[in-house]
Amino acid sequence: MRDEEILSGSLIDSSWLTLEQLAAACTVEPGWLLRHIEDGLFPHAESVAGVWCFSSHSLLRARRMRQLERDFDAVPELAALMADLLEELDELRARFGVAG
Repeated sequence: MRDEEILSGSLIDSSWLTLEQLAAACTVEPGWLLRHIEDGLFPHAESVAGVWCFSSHSLLRARRMRQLERDFDAVPELAALMADLLEELDELRARFGVAG
């Protein structure tokens, strides 16, 4: 699947994705996600009875990391650091938006 073929939509916070679903949504191999999880780059990933579960937050993080690695040839650790910074920026913008 090419990036142009990916559909976008609203993220639903109460939905959980499996490893395979997340990989398909990010157009990566499940092994890519597993390597990043093993390296501690997905701090909120949960394994329940041997099945990985990911939130919409993880989907956004995975897409950002994949894009940074692809577009800038970033090493995974740098992509994760940038994803952390972008997440903090999103949170600050949301706080300022609420504060008016």
